[in-house]
Amino acid sequence: MIASGPVRSAARLATATLAMLLSGGAARADEPAPAAVAPKVEALAAPAKKGRTLAEALDLADKNHPNIKAARAKLRFTRAQLDEAHSAPYSLFKLSGGVGVAPEIVGTSAYSPDNDVSLSSGVALAWRINLEGVLPLWTFGKISNLWEAAEANVKVHEAGVEKERDLVRLEVRRAYYGLLLARDGKLLLADVKKTLDDGEKGLEAKVDDGEADVLDLFKLQTFAAELDVRAAEATKWETVALAGLRFYTGVADFDVPDVPLAPPAHDVLPVEKYLEGASKYRPELAQARYGLEARAAQVKLAESGFYPDIGLGLNLGIGVAPEIDDQINPFTYDPANYLRYGAGLVFQWNLDFVPQEARLRQSKANLAEMKATVELADGGVEAEVRVAHAEVVDWKSRRDAYAKAMSRAKKWLITVQQGIDVGTIDDKELLEPAKQYAVNRFNTMNATMELNLALAKLAKATGWDAIAPDGVTAPP
Repeated sequence: MIASGPVRSAARLATATLAMLLSGGAARADEPAPAAVAPKVEALAAPAKKGRTLAEALDLADKNHPNIKAARAKLRFTRAQLDEAHSAPYSLFKLSGGVGVAPEIVGTSAYSPDNDVSLSSGVALAWRINLEGVLPLWTFGKISNLWEAAEANVKVHEAGVEKERDLVRLEVRRAYYGLLLARDGKLLLADVKKTLDDGEKGLEAKVDDGEADVLDLFKLQTFAAELDVRAAEATKWETVALAGLRFYTGVADFDVPDVPLAPPAHDVLPVEKYLEGASKYRPELAQARYGLEARAAQVKLAESGFYPDIGLGLNLGIGVAPEIDDQINPFTYDPANYLRYGAGLVFQWNLDFVPQEARLRQSKANLAEMKATVELADGGVEAEVRVAHAEVVDWKSRRDAYAKAMSRAKKWLITVQQGIDVGTIDDKELLEPAKQYAVNRFNTMNATMELNLALAKLAKATGWDAIAPDGVTAPP
């Protein structure tokens, strides 16, 4: 039996409410909703309030996140170590000296009228200064291998900064996408709640007058209770995402624009392209390779420990004691008044060959461990890229399929609505197409969120940040 006018209106209100409730998010700009869900389209058309873009959020996180700051501090430390390694071998000089009082002493080593030295006679300040050191000439690779290891260590920590940035970028994008989706859902739920409250009041009056079925009222009240649950969930996820963004960016009042979550513009490429990008940009791979260079240099450094160090020894000494006679005889030792200088080839050879051989074996073991780490990184990154690429392809296919299903369900829904209006279709036939439209609309929005996040994961897996929204790294 075809429902009467008031009952038909109540039934359509209930089914439209179901559609909007199950949709769980905003409609796309290129997919206008039917008349039953028009209030959401109006809400999205409202002027957007001021907020920060994802690119701004990423830039703020790069400047303010504690993990990135810590990684940069470690990088500054290793650069200081490199400066130390460059300067230390040429800084093997020591300057010593002193100032004191010396009594008056006259004479030579052969004869002196002073039989006893007493400070009660004439005294005066005396001083001395000595400079000595070695300039390395040949160390059998100790210096060059030390530099090579220190330079590789700097590159390891440079890649470490990029590694922390990639981790933070993924979390910033996850929170940003989640916040947009949560707010889309809140806008939708607010519109539905307002429509539902108005409809429930009218339906209660019609039920009291016997013009509507009480079951339709129960449906609306059930939807209203579920609506409150969904609104609470949306509020929670909005709070969680916003708190995360404010922590990551270091901005206490950080907020985002009121815009709907859109699908990414990046065209998915063959997986080989992303593997090529990972070999160039993935910071963990760079860390492993530079770590291998450092360990190889340490092995060479340990090998050079078996050989002596040869250098140019330099010394200069000056002593001045005015109250003590200067001994001009070159064969007389004079610790008070002197000017000594000299230069010559010197060497130093540590003969701890047994401990040195043990240190060499340790260095070789570290090198073998790092080679295994490089193999693990290469294979692990390739697997990670392939999995992330498959996830992107999967969510893109799902989103396309859900969008197509939503479009067809919308046509189905409109057709049924038109049939109800002319009296050729019963009101109860509206429920199934409305439900299918709502479910597929929600699935489309959820797939949009997951596709954005999957691309962000692929960007992290490859180190190629340009493939994610607001990326900054140039493609290979």
